[in-house]
Amino acid sequence: MARDRSDKIFVFPRWTWVLRPGFAAAVAGGLLYAALIVWLGFSPKTTDVGYAPEQPVPYSHALHVGQLGIDCRYCHNTVEQAAHAAVPPTQTCMNCHAMVRKESEKLIGVRASYASGMPIGWIRVHDLPDYVYFDHTAHVRRGIGCVSCHGRIDSMDVVYQFAPLSMGWCLDCHRNPERHLRPVEFVFQLDWVPEEDQLALGRRLGEAGGINPPVDCNTCHR
Repeated sequence: MARDRSDKIFVFPRWTWVLRPGFAAAVAGGLLYAALIVWLGFSPKTTDVGYAPEQPVPYSHALHVGQLGIDCRYCHNTVEQAAHAAVPPTQTCMNCHAMVRKESEKLIGVRASYASGMPIGWIRVHDLPDYVYFDHTAHVRRGIGCVSCHGRIDSMDVVYQFAPLSMGWCLDCHRNPERHLRPVEFVFQLDWVPEEDQLALGRRLGEAGGINPPVDCNTCHR
């Protein structure tokens, strides 16, 4: 016959009751901490900003654009007519380098590409997802300078991603375009600075050009 052990049940002492709210707070805090880490860890500001892949040819924008003054459109010659800014073919490089520093070791990949007819395998830095539609023409023709998205690329020896290019970042610009608008003749002048308050200038340019960027989903997701 089994013995009655009811008098042997352990009863937690009263002082342990204070542990219950502390334990609940620790669990809630842990979940909040985990959510914060995931949110920050997967944010484009963490994963994308500063991305600077090693390219097959060491091309310096600081030299070519900043020092030599080559216009963005010389290499990216479709930026005013097409949605995509063209990656220059090897022939564009050889227009100069057939005569300039033509024996440089840094240009081995360029010369090999030109001889074989195979394009240089440039690695895209500013790479939007396939489900996002972006039109360079719509922006540069309305006065959005290269700097707004790409930063001072004329000072970069190695190109890196300057902005997160996230949906929230794009929407913020569409809702407040006056912070970035400039006269269209200065879109490709990377060192341009306004001679008056940027917001006042941007509002005036926006009103004059009827600029009211849409924020509905099918603007970018078509």
